[in-house]
Amino acid sequence: MSNSGNVARGLKGAVSNPNNSEEAKQRAQDRLDEMHASGEANSSEAHAAQVERGHKAAMSNPRNSEEAKEHSKQIVDDMSM
Repeated sequence: MSNSGNVARGLKGAVSNPNNSEEAKQRAQDRLDEMHASGEANSSEAHAAQVERGHKAAMSNPRNSEEAKEHSKQIVDDMSM
């Protein structure tokens, strides 16, 4: 996943931060709008990357069963294709 998801989250935070000036909020909103218009902030792509990270974490969690780890490994392998 690219850093665009992190950038979008930061911009959303800047827009909703009451300590930011209206000018700063508007600049952040404009940039966020540009990202959405260009497809740069694709939420389904961000979701898929987050799911993959979760399964990778599950594979290395010593508290998970071998069956759960194998299930997560299969999902990660399928996502990589």
